[in-house]
Amino acid sequence: MLFDTDVLIWLFRGNSQAAKAVEEEAERRISIITYMELVQGAKNKQEARTIGSFLKEYGFELLALTENIGHRAAIYIDEYSLISGLRTADALVAATAAENRIALCTGDYGHYRALMDIEIIRFRP
Repeated sequence: MLFDTDVLIWLFRGNSQAAKAVEEEAERRISIITYMELVQGAKNKQEARTIGSFLKEYGFELLALTENIGHRAAIYIDEYSLISGLRTADALVAATAAENRIALCTGDYGHYRALMDIEIIRFRP
């Protein structure tokens, strides 16, 4: 399963529902975009290192961007940004899920609701 940034933020904050969602999943993955969003949100270098350690401790696999992911994300933006407000990072995360044929766990269902080619697992904190 691919976890969206919001689920990991809930996990970092100690939310039990987020911990349960992550711990129940044998294959934990995140997009490089999610990693970048988390590190960008860090208050300082120590917090950024803590994020990296945390992801490693939980065994998250980091999925890189590929040409196909970029192409699919561009199509998503063309087709859905005006009707659903889909933003660049969300399009890249969704395209990562689609290209890797894995479900996306997110609390931001509204960002992805128009996309029919990925399985969305709704997270509710």
